[in-house]
Amino acid sequence: MKIEKKDNNVEKLRNALLLLVRAGLWGQMSEDASALCLSDVEWNGVYRLSRQHTVTALAFHGLSLLPEDKFPPQALLIKWAAESDAVERRNIKMNGVIEQLYNIYREKGLSPVLQKGQGVATCYESPLQRECGDIDLYFSNRIAWHIALSSLRKRHIKFARQADKSICFKWQGFDIEYHRHLFDLYNPFLQSVVDKHEIDKGYRYVMLSAESSVCITVPSPFLDVLLQNLHILKHTISRGIGLRQMCDMARTCYKLHGEIDAEEMRTVCKKLGLERWTSLLHAFMVDYLGLPVEYLPYKDKAPTAVPLANIVWRGGNFGQHDPSIATDANVFRRKLDTLQSFMRNMRFASYYAPKETFWYFIQLLKGQF
Repeated sequence: MKIEKKDNNVEKLRNALLLLVRAGLWGQMSEDASALCLSDVEWNGVYRLSRQHTVTALAFHGLSLLPEDKFPPQALLIKWAAESDAVERRNIKMNGVIEQLYNIYREKGLSPVLQKGQGVATCYESPLQRECGDIDLYFSNRIAWHIALSSLRKRHIKFARQADKSICFKWQGFDIEYHRHLFDLYNPFLQSVVDKHEIDKGYRYVMLSAESSVCITVPSPFLDVLLQNLHILKHTISRGIGLRQMCDMARTCYKLHGEIDAEEMRTVCKKLGLERWTSLLHAFMVDYLGLPVEYLPYKDKAPTAVPLANIVWRGGNFGQHDPSIATDANVFRRKLDTLQSFMRNMRFASYYAPKETFWYFIQLLKGQF
């Protein structure tokens, strides 16, 4: 009975968080809020869960749409509001840093592609409520890559080379990564499929805020959805994935829906061996996040998203809260944890994305993670 009670309570907290996240994502509280009749202890549990999944400000926005009699205790409300404000202030700072970087790049004739992150935030109703992480920049050709690295050396900025050949460094308090590939695709025999679409679809330009005067290069709508699909898959089959990345995908699908050819996306996913995986991802966005079915990239949807939800709930943001994964920075231990997480997810991965799973495993054996 004790275990059952604990499981029921965990489920209650998860459902409460999802209700708040859905309200924050779509800007309205259209559901029965009775699930939010919570004790003070339970409200604190929901807050901690929102932090583990880096959706604190988004959940707070949903909370603000509740009637006052459903609010959490005042002390927690103030704490949550302060955390949400900190998220927004950090986003403003990051936007400024990205714009500074682009001004520097353009002086050198470069226009790197901003992957995910603040580019995806522009798909949200309130972009500043999306919790930011690092800054990922993709350089599409060898010449641009070498110019970018040369610029770092001239500025005496220390950087480290990752096992996957990306470059990482810190600048003005933010982690920045340079990438040689747009997509997290590990099957070498299918690289030409995504390369062709990258050439055909190209990129687009966005402003990170209404006050901005700097155009930022981001993937075209088709490439953006495919990029996020593969990125979520990569983390799902390795260390884990959290709600924030799922929210990103849902908002991107919603905002860019009219600019994506459904049959073309279905064909690409089939060529990449991602039919089952994509149907599962679609089910999660609809069943757990409230994305209307008509806004899916194409209509295929698995009957249940529970297998994916189990992984999401297990570890939080990128698996960082999985109790079986060490939090220290030891490189060898991190690689071992990644391998162990992958082996634990092997059955899931082999069923939903067999082609990618095989080649991801090969990369693990080569020590690329």
